[in-house]
Amino acid sequence: MSKPKSDTIQADARRFLDERGSNVGLAPNGLNPANIMEKAVKDRITDSYFYKEQCFALNEADIIDRVKPSPFLCLAFKLLELSPSDAILAEYLSYGGEHFKYLRALACFYLRLTRQAKDVYETLEPYLEDRRKLRRKGRDRTYLTYMDEFVDELLTKDRVCATSLWKMPKREILEDLEVLEPRVSPLGDLEDLLEEDDEDENGSGKGSDDEQNGREESGEISDHNGMDVDREEGRRSASRSASRSP
Repeated sequence: MSKPKSDTIQADARRFLDERGSNVGLAPNGLNPANIMEKAVKDRITDSYFYKEQCFALNEADIIDRVKPSPFLCLAFKLLELSPSDAILAEYLSYGGEHFKYLRALACFYLRLTRQAKDVYETLEPYLEDRRKLRRKGRDRTYLTYMDEFVDELLTKDRVCATSLWKMPKREILEDLEVLEPRVSPLGDLEDLLEEDDEDENGSGKGSDDEQNGREESGEISDHNGMDVDREEGRRSASRSASRSP
């Protein structure tokens, strides 16, 4: 007589969560994937209907089909079981950029949990320029955020999505150790920007505000993926309102 499906799922989860860690290899950052999430979070995941019914026997390709309507942490936990390679994560990040933002968010979260600090910074920082909207479900509400804000949390906070993140050294420390090259902001060098501000205050930057407003009105500041850009629209509306004031 075959075992019920639920028993099979629980047995599979127990093998992964074996405290001795004998059934899974360490993540690239040296952590045991089975112990990355807190026990309370893991218990809620493995007891959830979605995990039992939708995550059973998933592989790395199936994740793509499940990610849109799915509880985020269940899929993150499944990735910890699967331990996808760097090549597969790169596909998630690339495909998520072109087609599906939540797949990119999932890959960023998993990468933060399992990769070394150098790889985390170098891989995630380019997505600080991803301005697409994300809906995040909290304990008692769903709220709107943005991909760049989510990535910034992964790089700077100790806890994201009800999960404690491993203590990652600050970027400045890795720069001092010459592990990372100094990051250049898309806005340019900070000292150059401060010098430009001083010139504007002295009158040499006359007309710069008008030129900027003209660029905004001409539509040069836009989202190349066709997503809404409410923050930029809000700034433009405020600028137009101020120019009409007597």
